[in-house]
Amino acid sequence: MIIGAGAAGLMCAITAAERGRRVLLLDSSNKPGKKILMSGGGRCNFTNMWAEPANYVATNPHFCKSALGRYTPWDFIALVSKHEVPYHEKKLGQLFCDNRSKDILNLLLDECEQAGVEWHVNTSVRAIEKTEAGYALGTDLGDVTAQSLVIATGGLSIPTLGATGFGYEVARQFGHNVLPTRAGLVPFTVSGELKALCTELSGTSVDCVAACNGQSFRENLLFTHRGLSGPAILQISSFWHPGDVVEINLLPDRDALEWLQGQQAARPNSELKTVLGEVFTKKLAALLADRWFTSKPMKQHTPAQLRAIAERLNAWRLVPAGTEGYRTAEVTLGGVDTREVSPKTMESLKSPGLYFIGEVLDVSGHLGGFNFQWAWASGHAAAQVV
Repeated sequence: MIIGAGAAGLMCAITAAERGRRVLLLDSSNKPGKKILMSGGGRCNFTNMWAEPANYVATNPHFCKSALGRYTPWDFIALVSKHEVPYHEKKLGQLFCDNRSKDILNLLLDECEQAGVEWHVNTSVRAIEKTEAGYALGTDLGDVTAQSLVIATGGLSIPTLGATGFGYEVARQFGHNVLPTRAGLVPFTVSGELKALCTELSGTSVDCVAACNGQSFRENLLFTHRGLSGPAILQISSFWHPGDVVEINLLPDRDALEWLQGQQAARPNSELKTVLGEVFTKKLAALLADRWFTSKPMKQHTPAQLRAIAERLNAWRLVPAGTEGYRTAEVTLGGVDTREVSPKTMESLKSPGLYFIGEVLDVSGHLGGFNFQWAWASGHAAAQVV
């Protein structure tokens, strides 16, 4: 019995059924794989070629090693190729469908059908009890008994797709510790003058390095009406806690002071905003020059003023007001404590025959296909033994 027909649940169902197990897969939503369908802007970033344990955020960083080592991106790529789904690498090892996310969901459902998986949507589980033979569940289908019970219900991210805390409730029911949860891979909100700047720049993107708490990512930053988004911000948000400073280098390929000094010497009569306009969009250059600095001819800036400008460009420090929360978060950080789960089989160390896979566990991937790879790998690991 598998509860949750997302990426991890589907992979577990397929692999277990191929071993000859009778598999019942239930989901309370009206269709399977909703997150698969909306992922990657509708093209599903289904894995990352360079997935490894270092790409995951977890209290126990060693937990994911076994599963990731035994089911690699190349294993899933082989499945994609088997179904002749066209795909491409977008950047940084990120693999996307050429056409649509539904291609990935369809191949998983085809595999379920071929393996003999019985699956039902719009089906809730109301009660779970441990029995001598396994688990007894009260469901919308009636009472069901199963030797093994797999929880693949995900986290709290994007509640409009049906996300709930069901998996955490089951974990607690059977004696598991659930680590505090929070939104990850999520945009920042800002307030005051910075919000006004972000609103004016909404839709503007810039290459940067975002850093916080010893982690850093080089990707694009996107200004929005609510604050800051884009891949660099989503990545660093997983390492941010309320009150922490985020440092952003808006000129990651340049020593800003050397560059400004060189511009001052070469073009003393050029305005600062004109100089900045050669490395940023005209709109961003003008707003930064007017809001952060004083736009005047380069020759009029003193050495101290140039240093202050350079420091802001290479190390813009801000404290976000917060994040957009689970509403737009791509993952849920925290979850079922992995110290109480077998890293090889995903089986509960508290209640034999109970398994946790995917996002419900305290394992969260970076942006770029890593969370799907964890879903495939953890689902596959559990399926070898259920």
